[in-house]
Amino acid sequence: MIRLGLCCLFIEEPIRFRTTTAATMARPSRTARQLRLSELIRENASALRLALEYCVAHGIGCFRVNSRIMPLRTHPLLGYRVADLPESRRIREDLSACGVFAREHDLRLSFHPDQFVLISSPRPEVTEVSIAELEYQAEVAGWIGADVINIHAGVAYGDKQAALARLGASLKNLSPAVRKRLTLENDGRIYTPRDLLPFCKAHRIPMVYDVHHHRCLPDGLSVAEATRLAVATWNREPLFHLSSPKEGWKGRRPERHRDYIRPRDFPLEWLGMNLTVEVEAKAKELAVARLARHLRRYKQK
Repeated sequence: MIRLGLCCLFIEEPIRFRTTTAATMARPSRTARQLRLSELIRENASALRLALEYCVAHGIGCFRVNSRIMPLRTHPLLGYRVADLPESRRIREDLSACGVFAREHDLRLSFHPDQFVLISSPRPEVTEVSIAELEYQAEVAGWIGADVINIHAGVAYGDKQAALARLGASLKNLSPAVRKRLTLENDGRIYTPRDLLPFCKAHRIPMVYDVHHHRCLPDGLSVAEATRLAVATWNREPLFHLSSPKEGWKGRRPERHRDYIRPRDFPLEWLGMNLTVEVEAKAKELAVARLARHLRRYKQK
Protein backbone atom coordinates (compact mmCIF):
# COMPACT_ATOMS: atom_id res chain seq x y z
CA MET A 1 0.00 0.00 0.00
CA ILE A 2 1.24 3.47 -0.87
CA ARG A 3 0.98 5.89 2.05
CA LEU A 4 1.09 9.48 0.73
CA GLY A 5 2.65 12.15 2.91
CA LEU A 6 1.93 15.87 3.25
CA CYS A 7 4.88 18.14 3.96
CA CYS A 8 4.60 20.69 6.80
CA LEU A 9 2.16 23.30 5.49
CA PHE A 10 -1.23 23.87 3.89
CA ILE A 11 -2.08 26.05 0.94
CA GLU A 12 -5.89 26.32 1.31
CA GLU A 13 -6.78 24.89 4.69
CA PRO A 14 -6.75 27.52 7.48
CA ILE A 15 -4.14 25.60 9.48
CA ARG A 16 -1.13 27.73 10.28
CA PHE A 17 2.02 27.24 12.31
CA ARG A 18 3.33 30.30 14.13
CA THR A 19 6.91 31.51 14.26
CA THR A 20 8.88 34.53 15.39
CA THR A 21 12.27 36.14 14.88
CA ALA A 22 15.28 36.57 17.10
CA ALA A 23 14.96 40.34 16.72
CA THR A 24 11.40 40.26 18.04
CA MET A 25 12.20 37.95 20.94
CA ALA A 26 15.32 39.87 21.96
CA ARG A 27 13.27 42.89 23.04
CA PRO A 28 11.19 41.55 25.97
CA SER A 29 12.53 40.45 29.32
CA ARG A 30 13.49 36.80 29.72
CA THR A 31 10.28 36.08 31.65
CA ALA A 32 8.09 37.74 29.02
CA ARG A 33 10.01 36.01 26.23
CA GLN A 34 9.56 32.58 27.76
CA LEU A 35 5.85 33.18 28.26
CA ARG A 36 5.46 34.23 24.62
CA LEU A 37 7.43 31.21 23.40
CA SER A 38 5.21 28.93 25.49
CA GLU A 39 2.15 30.49 23.87
CA LEU A 40 3.57 30.03 20.38
CA ILE A 41 4.49 26.40 20.97
CA ARG A 42 1.06 25.58 22.38
CA GLU A 43 -0.57 27.28 19.39
CA ASN A 44 1.64 25.15 17.13
CA ALA A 45 0.69 22.01 19.04
CA SER A 46 -2.97 22.89 18.42
CA ALA A 47 -2.21 23.46 14.73
CA LEU A 48 -0.44 20.11 14.60
CA ARG A 49 -3.51 18.39 16.01
CA LEU A 50 -5.67 20.05 13.34
CA ALA A 51 -3.16 19.00 10.66
CA LEU A 52 -3.28 15.39 11.85
CA GLU A 53 -7.07 15.42 11.94
CA TYR A 54 -7.11 16.75 8.38
CA CYS A 55 -4.76 13.99 7.23
CA VAL A 56 -6.89 11.28 8.80
CA ALA A 57 -10.10 12.73 7.34
CA HIS A 58 -8.60 12.91 3.83
CA GLY A 59 -6.75 9.61 3.69
CA ILE A 60 -3.25 11.09 3.99
CA GLY A 61 -1.02 8.58 5.73
CA CYS A 62 1.98 10.69 6.75
CA PHE A 63 2.62 14.24 7.90
CA ARG A 64 6.02 15.93 7.95
CA VAL A 65 6.22 18.18 11.00
CA ASN A 66 7.67 21.66 10.58
CA SER A 67 11.14 21.81 12.12
CA ARG A 68 10.28 25.18 13.65
CA ILE A 69 7.35 23.92 15.69
CA MET A 70 9.35 25.30 18.63
CA PRO A 71 10.58 28.71 17.42
CA LEU A 72 14.19 29.62 18.23
CA ARG A 73 14.60 26.41 20.22
CA THR A 74 18.34 26.11 19.44
CA HIS A 75 19.17 29.77 18.78
CA PRO A 76 22.72 30.50 20.06
CA LEU A 77 21.57 33.42 22.24
CA LEU A 78 17.84 32.93 22.75
CA GLY A 79 17.63 29.15 22.80
CA TYR A 80 15.90 27.43 25.69
CA ARG A 81 14.98 24.12 27.26
CA VAL A 82 11.33 23.17 27.22
CA ALA A 83 11.63 22.33 30.92
CA ASP A 84 12.44 25.98 31.62
CA LEU A 85 9.29 27.36 29.97
CA PRO A 86 6.38 28.36 32.22
CA GLU A 87 3.97 25.93 30.52
CA SER A 88 6.39 23.08 29.96
CA ARG A 89 4.05 20.41 31.36
CA ARG A 90 1.15 21.50 29.14
CA ILE A 91 3.44 21.66 26.12
CA ARG A 92 4.50 18.05 26.64
CA GLU A 93 0.90 17.01 27.23
CA ASP A 94 -0.33 18.79 24.09
CA LEU A 95 2.35 17.22 21.91
CA SER A 96 1.99 13.80 23.50
CA ALA A 97 -1.75 13.94 22.79
CA CYS A 98 -0.88 14.49 19.11
CA GLY A 99 1.28 11.39 19.27
CA VAL A 100 -1.54 9.34 20.77
CA PHE A 101 -3.90 10.52 18.03
CA ALA A 102 -1.38 9.67 15.31
CA ARG A 103 -0.81 6.18 16.68
CA GLU A 104 -4.53 5.51 17.02
CA HIS A 105 -5.02 6.36 13.34
CA ASP A 106 -1.84 4.77 11.96
CA LEU A 107 -0.60 8.18 10.86
CA ARG A 108 3.14 8.34 10.32
CA LEU A 109 5.09 11.46 11.37
CA SER A 110 8.50 12.66 10.25
CA PHE A 111 10.93 15.57 10.44
CA HIS A 112 13.23 17.02 7.79
CA PRO A 113 15.66 19.51 9.40
CA ASP A 114 16.69 22.67 7.57
CA GLN A 115 19.67 22.75 5.22
CA PHE A 116 21.95 24.30 7.84
CA VAL A 117 22.07 20.95 9.67
CA LEU A 118 25.45 19.66 8.49
CA ILE A 119 27.08 16.98 10.59
CA SER A 120 29.67 16.41 7.87
CA SER A 121 31.12 19.92 8.19
CA PRO A 122 34.88 20.34 8.74
CA ARG A 123 34.02 23.15 11.17
CA PRO A 124 33.37 21.79 14.69
CA GLU A 125 31.11 24.71 15.60
CA VAL A 126 28.79 23.95 12.66
CA THR A 127 28.64 20.28 13.62
CA GLU A 128 27.89 21.19 17.23
CA VAL A 129 24.97 23.44 16.27
CA SER A 130 23.68 20.79 13.86
CA ILE A 131 23.73 18.09 16.52
CA ALA A 132 21.87 20.38 18.93
CA GLU A 133 19.16 20.84 16.28
CA LEU A 134 18.87 17.09 15.76
CA GLU A 135 18.61 16.49 19.50
CA TYR A 136 15.81 19.05 19.80
CA GLN A 137 13.85 17.45 16.99
CA ALA A 138 14.38 14.01 18.51
CA GLU A 139 12.94 15.30 21.79
CA VAL A 140 9.77 16.44 20.02
CA ALA A 141 9.75 13.28 17.90
CA GLY A 142 9.68 11.24 21.10
CA TRP A 143 6.57 13.05 22.33
CA ILE A 144 4.65 12.83 19.07
CA GLY A 145 5.90 9.43 17.92
CA ALA A 146 7.78 10.50 14.76
CA ASP A 147 10.07 7.74 13.51
CA VAL A 148 12.10 9.66 10.88
CA ILE A 149 14.49 12.60 11.13
CA ASN A 150 15.79 12.94 7.59
CA ILE A 151 18.92 14.85 6.59
CA HIS A 152 21.12 15.31 3.53
CA ALA A 153 24.76 14.31 3.57
CA GLY A 154 25.62 17.98 3.10
CA VAL A 155 28.38 19.65 1.14
CA ALA A 156 31.29 17.66 -0.29
CA TYR A 157 33.89 20.33 0.58
CA GLY A 158 35.93 19.13 -2.39
CA ASP A 159 36.15 15.54 -1.18
CA LYS A 160 33.01 13.41 -0.89
CA GLN A 161 34.66 10.50 0.87
CA ALA A 162 36.30 12.72 3.48
CA ALA A 163 32.98 14.46 4.11
CA LEU A 164 31.23 11.11 4.51
CA ALA A 165 33.96 10.00 6.90
CA ARG A 166 33.27 13.07 9.04
CA LEU A 167 29.56 12.32 8.91
CA GLY A 168 30.29 8.79 10.09
CA ALA A 169 32.40 10.11 12.97
CA SER A 170 29.62 12.51 13.99
CA LEU A 171 27.18 9.64 14.32
CA LYS A 172 29.01 8.61 17.48
CA ASN A 173 28.04 11.91 19.10
CA LEU A 174 24.31 11.48 18.54
CA SER A 175 21.99 10.28 21.26
CA PRO A 176 20.11 6.99 20.79
CA ALA A 177 16.92 9.08 20.34
CA VAL A 178 18.42 10.73 17.23
CA ARG A 179 20.28 7.70 15.99
CA LYS A 180 17.25 5.40 15.81
CA ARG A 181 15.32 7.97 13.76
CA LEU A 182 18.08 9.33 11.53
CA THR A 183 17.81 8.78 7.78
CA LEU A 184 19.92 10.00 4.89
CA GLU A 185 18.62 11.34 1.57
CA ASN A 186 20.27 11.59 -1.83
CA ASP A 187 20.30 15.10 -3.29
CA GLY A 188 20.23 16.61 -6.76
CA ARG A 189 23.67 18.25 -6.77
CA ILE A 190 26.27 16.18 -4.92
CA TYR A 191 25.35 12.83 -3.36
CA THR A 192 23.63 10.21 -5.51
CA PRO A 193 22.10 6.95 -4.31
CA ARG A 194 25.25 5.17 -5.48
CA ASP A 195 27.30 7.48 -3.23
CA LEU A 196 25.14 6.97 -0.15
CA LEU A 197 24.00 3.36 -0.28
CA PRO A 198 27.34 1.85 0.88
CA PHE A 199 27.51 4.40 3.71
CA CYS A 200 23.92 3.67 4.76
CA LYS A 201 24.56 -0.06 4.73
CA ALA A 202 27.80 0.25 6.72
CA HIS A 203 26.25 2.52 9.36
CA ARG A 204 22.76 0.97 9.37
CA ILE A 205 21.06 4.20 8.36
CA PRO A 206 17.93 3.97 6.22
CA MET A 207 18.15 5.84 2.93
CA VAL A 208 15.29 8.11 1.89
CA TYR A 209 15.25 7.71 -1.88
CA ASP A 210 14.32 10.95 -3.63
CA VAL A 211 13.54 9.94 -7.19
CA HIS A 212 13.39 13.55 -8.43
CA HIS A 213 16.90 14.21 -7.16
CA HIS A 214 18.08 10.98 -8.74
CA ARG A 215 16.63 12.00 -12.08
CA CYS A 216 18.40 15.36 -11.80
CA LEU A 217 21.70 13.70 -10.84
CA PRO A 218 21.79 10.20 -12.38
CA ASP A 219 24.46 7.73 -11.31
CA GLY A 220 24.00 4.71 -13.53
CA LEU A 221 21.44 3.05 -11.27
CA SER A 222 17.94 2.68 -12.67
CA VAL A 223 14.95 3.78 -10.59
CA ALA A 224 14.12 0.12 -10.05
CA GLU A 225 17.64 -0.67 -8.84
CA ALA A 226 17.85 2.38 -6.56
CA THR A 227 14.42 1.56 -5.16
CA ARG A 228 15.36 -2.03 -4.39
CA LEU A 229 18.67 -1.08 -2.76
CA ALA A 230 17.16 1.76 -0.74
CA VAL A 231 14.33 -0.46 0.54
CA ALA A 232 16.96 -2.94 1.77
CA THR A 233 18.40 -0.29 4.14
CA TRP A 234 15.14 -0.01 6.10
CA ASN A 235 14.05 -2.06 9.11
CA ARG A 236 10.53 -0.60 8.89
CA GLU A 237 8.28 0.83 6.18
CA PRO A 238 10.52 2.76 3.76
CA LEU A 239 9.93 6.47 3.27
CA PHE A 240 10.70 8.04 -0.13
CA HIS A 241 10.28 11.47 -1.70
CA LEU A 242 8.51 12.45 -4.91
CA SER A 243 8.31 15.73 -6.80
CA SER A 244 8.08 17.00 -10.37
CA PRO A 245 10.20 19.65 -12.11
CA LYS A 246 8.56 23.06 -12.35
CA GLU A 247 9.82 23.77 -15.88
CA GLY A 248 9.93 20.15 -17.08
CA TRP A 249 12.92 17.84 -17.30
CA LYS A 250 14.43 19.87 -20.15
CA GLY A 251 13.97 23.17 -18.35
CA ARG A 252 16.81 25.38 -17.16
CA ARG A 253 16.44 24.31 -13.52
CA PRO A 254 14.81 20.86 -13.31
CA GLU A 255 15.51 20.69 -9.56
CA ARG A 256 12.78 23.26 -8.80
CA HIS A 257 9.50 21.74 -7.60
CA ARG A 258 6.25 21.95 -9.51
CA ASP A 259 2.92 22.81 -7.85
CA TYR A 260 1.56 19.33 -8.60
CA ILE A 261 2.99 15.91 -9.35
CA ARG A 262 2.84 14.92 -12.99
CA PRO A 263 1.34 11.40 -13.02
CA ARG A 264 4.09 10.04 -15.28
CA ASP A 265 6.69 11.07 -12.69
CA PHE A 266 5.34 8.55 -10.18
CA PRO A 267 7.58 5.47 -10.62
CA LEU A 268 5.66 2.41 -11.75
CA GLU A 269 8.20 0.41 -9.74
CA TRP A 270 6.61 1.74 -6.55
CA LEU A 271 3.09 0.52 -7.30
CA GLY A 272 2.03 -2.32 -5.05
CA MET A 273 4.78 -1.63 -2.48
CA ASN A 274 4.30 -0.92 1.21
CA LEU A 275 5.83 2.52 1.07
CA THR A 276 5.47 6.03 2.44
CA VAL A 277 5.84 8.66 -0.29
CA GLU A 278 6.17 12.25 0.90
CA VAL A 279 4.81 14.55 -1.80
CA GLU A 280 7.10 17.56 -2.18
CA ALA A 281 4.86 19.84 -4.22
CA LYS A 282 4.06 23.52 -3.83
CA ALA A 283 0.29 22.95 -3.87
CA LYS A 284 0.59 20.92 -0.65
CA GLU A 285 -2.67 19.20 0.33
CA LEU A 286 -4.16 19.86 -3.13
CA ALA A 287 -1.22 18.09 -4.77
CA VAL A 288 -1.55 15.10 -2.45
CA ALA A 289 -5.27 14.84 -3.20
CA ARG A 290 -4.70 15.00 -6.97
CA LEU A 291 -1.98 12.34 -6.85
CA ALA A 292 -4.20 10.11 -4.71
CA ARG A 293 -6.97 10.37 -7.31
CA HIS A 294 -4.52 9.42 -10.05
CA LEU A 295 -3.30 6.37 -8.13
CA ARG A 296 -6.88 5.24 -7.52
CA ARG A 297 -7.67 5.52 -11.23
CA TYR A 298 -4.53 3.55 -12.04
CA LYS A 299 -5.64 0.70 -9.73
CA GLN A 300 -9.02 0.59 -11.48
CA LYS A 301 -7.51 -0.02 -14.90
